[in-house]
Parts: sequence; C-alpha cells; structure tokens
Amino acid sequence: MRELNEQERLDALNNAIGIIRRNLPDYTYKCQDTNTNNGIYKPIDNIEWTTGFWPGELWLAYLHSEDEIFAHAAMIAVESFRERIRKHIATDHHDMGFLYTPSCVSAWMIKGDAHAREAALLAADNLVARFQEKGAFIQAWGKMGADDNYRYIIDCLLNLPLLYWAEKETGNKHYREIALRHTATCVANSFRSDFSCYHTFFMDKDTGAPRRGETCQGYKADSSWARGQAWAVYGMALSYRHTGERKYLDLFEKVSAYFMEKLPEDMIPYWDLIFTSGEEPRDSSSASIVACGFLDAADSYEKMQEYEKARKYRSEAKKLMKAIYDTCMVRSDETGINGLVKHGTYSKKSPYNTCTEAGVDECVSWGDYYWMEALMRLGGCWKSWW
Repeated sequence: MRELNEQERLDALNNAIGIIRRNLPDYTYKCQDTNTNNGIYKPIDNIEWTTGFWPGELWLAYLHSEDEIFAHAAMIAVESFRERIRKHIATDHHDMGFLYTPSCVSAWMIKGDAHAREAALLAADNLVARFQEKGAFIQAWGKMGADDNYRYIIDCLLNLPLLYWAEKETGNKHYREIALRHTATCVANSFRSDFSCYHTFFMDKDTGAPRRGETCQGYKADSSWARGQAWAVYGMALSYRHTGERKYLDLFEKVSAYFMEKLPEDMIPYWDLIFTSGEEPRDSSSASIVACGFLDAADSYEKMQEYEKARKYRSEAKKLMKAIYDTCMVRSDETGINGLVKHGTYSKKSPYNTCTEAGVDECVSWGDYYWMEALMRLGGCWKSWW
C-alpha cells in the first residue's frame, strides 16, 4: 500500500472543508447525529456522546483555512456545551472527554475563551465524580454502583486527556491521580495475552476485584471490536505522552501490532477484527483513530531520538490514510451524502452482543473528525488538545 502524499493530504483537507462549509446552515445551531442515515446526518439537540466531534471539525477547518466563519460556528457550539454541563443534560456517563476536548478545550487553546474553559473544567469534575474507589475505575454508564453497570470500557482512555488538561489548568493533582488510577486498572485487566482488548470489563462491586471482560458492541466477548482496539492504540500513545511512562508506549506497540495484523489487504478494518475477509461491514473510523495514535506516538519517538520507530509509525499512518483516501473519502461533489468518510460502523448487532444496531456502513461523526485530525497532524504544525 502506498502512503498518502502531501498533495493528497491537502486535497483531502480542502475537500473536507468544502463539505463542512456546505453543512454550516444545518449544524450551526444544531448538532450532528452520531451517524448518517442513508448518507445524511440528522440535526439533533446537544444530547449525544458524540456531539463534540462536529465542533472539533470546525476548529480544525478554522486552523487550516483561517476562515473566521468556522470559528464563529464553533463558538456558538461552545455556548451549547456550557449550558449542557451546567444543567447536567445527558451527562450520566463517562464521555466528557469526547464531548468537551474537541469542542471546548480546543476553544480555550485557540481563542482563550473563558466560557469554554469553564465548561471543560465542569466536564472534568463530572468525569471525576464517576470514579469508583472499589476497583479504581471510572464507571462508563448508568446509575453509579448499579450491579449491571459496575464496569468501565476501553473507550475511556480517550476521555482521560481532559483530566490531565484540568490538572495543568488548575494545579489540582486529583484530576491526574484519577486518570492514572483508571489507566492502571485498564492496563491490568483489559488486554488479553495476544494484546487484543476487551470492550468492557466488570469489577466486583463489593471487593473491587476484576470479574470478567465482555463486549457490548464487538462481535462477542472474546473477539476484538475494531474501534475498541483503535481506542487502545491511541489511548496508550496518549497515556505515554501525559505520563512519560515507557510501559505505556511498549503496550502501544503490542496493541498496534495486533490491529495491523488483522487488517484485510485494502487496510480498511472490518467492524470486528475477528473478520479478516468476507462480506461483513467495515469500520473506516477505526483506521483514522489508529492513524492519529500512530502519529502521536511518532512524535514521542522523535523526541526520544528513536527515529526508526518514528518513521515506522508515521509511514503506517500514511498507509492507513491512503487507504481511506482511495476507498472511503467522500468527494465534495458527491450528492446525497454530507459526511466526510464512508464505510463506518457505529453499532453492529451480533448473536453474542447486547448493542442496538445503528449506523452500519455509514459516515460516523468520530470517523469524520479523526480523519481530519490525522490530516492536520501530518501537516506538522497542529498542537494536540488531547
């Protein structure tokens, strides 16, 4: 597989920005739904766990184009997110990082907006409040302490950067302590001997001891859900960057190798890595997430003067992005579709999982966002808000 070249990177960014500009009338005062239905994102209120990704795209579009129209729309979103966290609208879950890092931490970093900072810090407090001392983890969903939800999920690794940011902003080390303790629990329990990962992991409510790994959105409990493995790849790269603990970068290499070994020839992963051929749906979003993780890790290796590894992961990221560019990228002149990247899968039902099927072979909001983030990362001048 060839690598994405610089002209293709610029073409992809400009293409994405053209689609985003066209979408502004629909999503400036509304949010995008989690996924497209028949190619179109439904405008919704700010209630889903995914609504932070659209303003993240706006900020990336602004940074690349320097067109204030994107910043203006993103700041309107900031006020919506501030109202959401102040009123605790649909915040009974752990996805504060997915919501507030690309929407509000970004706004604080780029524009110095005090409302954005306030909202992100309140979101960090909300995330900390979901920490369970028995088991030392951030509970993913539902009523705190509920027997059927005394668990965390691999996705939470991407929520933790919000806590590291909050510690730096406030000087309160409690945020960092919670992030470190959750990460330690995740590393101890979520990875199998082959370095595939469980989607969700249950802890004992009474003793805090590990109980069992299961899936919600993967094919079955002992398979590896592609997006979950992708969160693990990026999550370990970020865990190293925020802590300097080499053990996280070592684990990053192993979970990355598992992901890459399970890819089909065209490098677009199936929705669960148990599938390596056939007619099962793909999940292009997982490839974009992994590309971001590879590029983040490459930066870390460069700082340590481990240039061979830096080149390796940057090259692998470019190959994944070239695969998306060739087979999944929505062209700005396509009709009947308003996302950026096709062939994503939100949630695929199987005989062994508990999920509700949605967004199969569609655009998904995080897939669009991480595609843009990876493109910006390759430009070499983007400062991460994760």
